[in-house]
Amino acid sequence: MRIAILSTNPELYSTKRLVRAVEERGHEAVVIDHLRCQMMIEGGKPDVLYKGQPLEHIDAIVPRIGASATDYGCAVVRQFEMMKVFTTARSQAITRSRNKLRSLQILSKAGVGLPKTVFAKHPKDVDPLIALVGGPPVVIKLLEGTQGMGVVLAESAKAAKSTIEAFYGLKANVLIQEYIAEAKGADIRAFVVGSRVVAAMKRQGKEGEFRSNLHRGGSGQTVLLSPDEEWTAVHAAKSLGLRVAGVDMLQSQRGPLVLEVNSSPGLEGVEKTTKVDIAGQIVEYIEEKIPTDEVDTVGV
Repeated sequence: MRIAILSTNPELYSTKRLVRAVEERGHEAVVIDHLRCQMMIEGGKPDVLYKGQPLEHIDAIVPRIGASATDYGCAVVRQFEMMKVFTTARSQAITRSRNKLRSLQILSKAGVGLPKTVFAKHPKDVDPLIALVGGPPVVIKLLEGTQGMGVVLAESAKAAKSTIEAFYGLKANVLIQEYIAEAKGADIRAFVVGSRVVAAMKRQGKEGEFRSNLHRGGSGQTVLLSPDEEWTAVHAAKSLGLRVAGVDMLQSQRGPLVLEVNSSPGLEGVEKTTKVDIAGQIVEYIEEKIPTDEVDTVGV
């Protein structure tokens, strides 16, 4: 098979690991910068051009779409979908996961455990909103943000009001979410491939930091999920239509609560922590979905 990794940086750990996993299993890996792709749209013959040349004989793509390139990246993925190319993340699923409000709405309908969350369009009085999620402390999140950016913990009602009003003054949309004290600054990242969790780690924020992201100095350790946590992770990814996903959960007194579902989860932290070959698992999943004997091998 000829498998394309859509990535703007071939030197990133995740990109290099996927390339190696593809090649180790006897396939051809191609790294394509989706921001340098052009889309040819005409009746009955959609094409993706790269460096001026049509991309041909691509059997599958693995999108690694950064948050800043969501719109164009999803357009490229959608073009491949129109060309009947298998993708580990559908364009619609990526778009859903990137909008925190939309993803929470979908997860809520699916019955997935969530922290209490409220959203309103520039309200004049934020006190009732803070009360709806149980009062301070509260977590305030930008609708779009990654790796802990755009997330603020407000310890008091006054701090919450000031933060919310500041975001609204910048015309930014925010979510107000309850703070789960019993999580103690830790969360779980479950890596889902297909219909199962292939690896999971518990991430602990550094002292004085409530965000547990490894990019912000947090630490990680392998963790064995409970059946409830495993069901929650798989069901959350499936509800958003994601075939490969990183599901972030908090352990609470009322069970696992999903914080976010990431459509382009990084491999470095979870692979180095759990010692699981996740890149290889992703390639195996592609093989299961595209039996080799059915692949057109011309040009591979």
